[in-house]
Amino acid sequence: MKFEFSVNDALKKAATLSTVQIDVENAERFGITYVNEKGEKVYPILLHASISGGIDRNLFALLESQYILSQKGKKPMLPVWLSPTQVRIIPVSLEFLEYCEKLLKEIEKEKIRVDLDDQDITMQKKIRNAEKEWIPYIVVIGERERRENKLSVRIRKDGGKVVRLTKKELIEMIKKETEGKPFRKLSLPKKLSLRPKFRG
Repeated sequence: MKFEFSVNDALKKAATLSTVQIDVENAERFGITYVNEKGEKVYPILLHASISGGIDRNLFALLESQYILSQKGKKPMLPVWLSPTQVRIIPVSLEFLEYCEKLLKEIEKEKIRVDLDDQDITMQKKIRNAEKEWIPYIVVIGERERRENKLSVRIRKDGGKVVRLTKKELIEMIKKETEGKPFRKLSLPKKLSLRPKFRG
């Protein structure tokens, strides 16, 4: 006997998010026993409870919800703590690469996943690529940013609105969003030019 919570996905197909089952067969199959009050070994009734579903179901729900938002004209995104790259630094030109590398190291020290688009392509293409990857914070660095020590930050959750922030303000904003969440380092090279390229 079981009950399930199902939803209709974006394709109008039923998808199960969570389930609870009473299992009267598998205890014997797996040799699961307990000793009852009479001293007899007996097979228990098992209760399978997957209240929030497995990882795959959680990811499904997360991606489905973002698809629905995208249909309403909003930018889809993962929660900042879950985003593979949380900050992408984009120099206006390669002239600002050294400043960007220093900035990357300073942000990375704060347990923030940050990378640098050091490819020899246009700034517009770099921004477009970052948008396609759902990067939550895109930092564009040019002469003004270097001179004033203030960053131009494109914030995805605000629809791509560009704001001027200090490095400290950006770090505090991300820390607030990721507080209490697990952290893992970036698993790819920090410089995009060093990453494998897939063509198809």
